[in-house]
Amino acid sequence: QLVESGGGLVQAGGSLKLSCVASGGAVSGSSFSRYTMGWFRQAPGKEREWVAAIVLRSYYADSVKGRFTISRDDAENTVFLHMNSLIHEDTAVYYCAATSRVALYDTGDAYEYWGQGTQVTVSS
Repeated sequence: QLVESGGGLVQAGGSLKLSCVASGGAVSGSSFSRYTMGWFRQAPGKEREWVAAIVLRSYYADSVKGRFTISRDDAENTVFLHMNSLIHEDTAVYYCAATSRVALYDTGDAYEYWGQGTQVTVSS
């Protein structure tokens, strides 16, 4: 089970830090470090969009590169998304996900486990 937190309302230019904890199930415990962890987002009326992923290194969508940072704490079974310089277009529900398929880190269908999402709203 993946549980996200940290979403909320922020002004443009502000920052938020999202967290995702894996508790119970296949992704948690000593198995966590073997999973590629990703963040996705979906804005109203738009398709789901890949944002970032991390396994041994981190990867970013062009739209967030230089503003967002993904990190992980394997001992705590947690992945983070630090979001800086937020813009209105970052408004979306953000989802944490886990996949054992490292090469498909930017492909939503490759992810086997998903959180319930956390809302991020950036006011302009």
